[in-house]
Amino acid sequence: MEIKTIDAAQLSKMFLAGAKSLEKEKDYINELNVFPVPDGDTGTNMTMTIMSAAKEVYALDNPDMKTLAKAISSGSLRGARGNSGVILSQLFRGFTKVIKTVDEIDVDIMCEAIQKSCETAYKAVMKPKEGTILTVARGIADKALELVDTTDDLAYFCDEIIKEGNLVLSKTPDMLPVLKQAGVVDSGGQGLMQVLMGGFDYMMGKEVDLSFDDDSKSEEASVEEVKYEYSVEYVITMSCPISTKKKNDLVNHLGTVGDSVEVKAENNRVMTSVNTNEPGAVINMGMGIGSLVDIKIENLKVSAKDASASKATENKAVEPAPVEVTNEITKEIGFVAVSIGEGLNAIFTELGVDNMIEGGQTMNPSTEDVLEAIKKVPAKTVFVLPNNKNIIMAANQAAILSEDKEVKVIPTKTIPQGITALINFIPDESAEDNEKRMLAEIANVKTGQITYAVRDTVIDDKEIKMGDYMGIGDSGILSVSQDITDTFIEMLKEMVDEESAIISIYYGADVSEEDATALSEKIGAEFGDVEIELQQGGQPVYYYICAVE
Repeated sequence: MEIKTIDAAQLSKMFLAGAKSLEKEKDYINELNVFPVPDGDTGTNMTMTIMSAAKEVYALDNPDMKTLAKAISSGSLRGARGNSGVILSQLFRGFTKVIKTVDEIDVDIMCEAIQKSCETAYKAVMKPKEGTILTVARGIADKALELVDTTDDLAYFCDEIIKEGNLVLSKTPDMLPVLKQAGVVDSGGQGLMQVLMGGFDYMMGKEVDLSFDDDSKSEEASVEEVKYEYSVEYVITMSCPISTKKKNDLVNHLGTVGDSVEVKAENNRVMTSVNTNEPGAVINMGMGIGSLVDIKIENLKVSAKDASASKATENKAVEPAPVEVTNEITKEIGFVAVSIGEGLNAIFTELGVDNMIEGGQTMNPSTEDVLEAIKKVPAKTVFVLPNNKNIIMAANQAAILSEDKEVKVIPTKTIPQGITALINFIPDESAEDNEKRMLAEIANVKTGQITYAVRDTVIDDKEIKMGDYMGIGDSGILSVSQDITDTFIEMLKEMVDEESAIISIYYGADVSEEDATALSEKIGAEFGDVEIELQQGGQPVYYYICAVE
């Protein structure tokens, strides 16, 4: 099958097919992530990024190339989440810079667009690392240049560059030792290849469902989307409060037979819920811990059918009027910070943050989320504190897109760095002087975080089993143990030195005040010359976040 050109109608469907391909494989891509932490992973971030653009493309009626290019570029840029999502959006941005000027794409235009795509993405990354999605993109671009003068058949051309992309992807473990040790290829590169392979399959005639969030979809489709048939809920009663380790084990075990797992402990009662196709197995897991009461099993497919039947009526409801957002400027400098957890949010608010973005490791906000938060701050200059290394690129992208305010992103990689930046802000000084001071001070903060492993793996020669506690520092995993106190203390031994004066500890939503106090006392006894400060953070996933200064 020979193809000489692609028009806007064909390209729009190829893009939608690529988005569908990525969405289908997002869980597999998530599993390629090296760190076994329970967070928002590459597959999820890339999927949410491309879906933001796909919905805009899907809404177009008979688009020309210029309109299509704008939908792809704008949709992905504003919807970009996580570093992988931002890089994907920059690849699309470069590609659309070229195609928006033509009516049809031939081999020459395709090659030029691929070169611009790669160039734009590399420029967006301050320190490009080989063995990543960028390496895969460059391999494709190099192959395109090699082929462009040898053929005018787009089908052959695209097939060959995709083969090259997969070949480069297979070599990424040789470029990044951490990938090789974990036995995986780069997850971002895999995500890019899913997009390209999905689009190519459609170009070659493969049938793909290209619908996206159509409110008129049938009752049957709604019911079919239910992945697990049953919702199981019960309360476990015990003779004493459940330990954090046993609670985490229950969460992990339930996750092997379903999703939407919730386990909440309250005194001697543990409220449990999960969606599953194996309700018997879920009940047996609970019985292994204590006595079960208030057991409830619901058929989700029946519930979905009932919900679908009432959907038409619900859609007739009048939408509320939008809330007016004032753009009045009342001060020179304001702040936006990303945080999650009641205690941490309160700390940031007390330190002067004007607008909080709910999110973090478990939920990376999009570029659009950051941009909207900036708009609501009544200041000429807005400082943005991402407080997570996987949000910095989205924040930088939002700063570029902001039109009416000067935006300065302080590249805080952790919550403690964000707190330190705010403590060192001096209102009477200029934005430039404050920026310099904050950048200097956050470099002095050492951060440690305690969480649990969601799968078995090996990192930095450390063997990690699912359910193990991990102490994660700025440079990687510092300690691994089945005991949370041992994990914390061993992590701190790698962080504390003779110049350390204070250890600030923020305990999470799954830690009681009593347990946190007991642990801080043990840490105080271990590091007698260092002051210990304990505060409630309320963050999910991470039992403890600490700063050593």
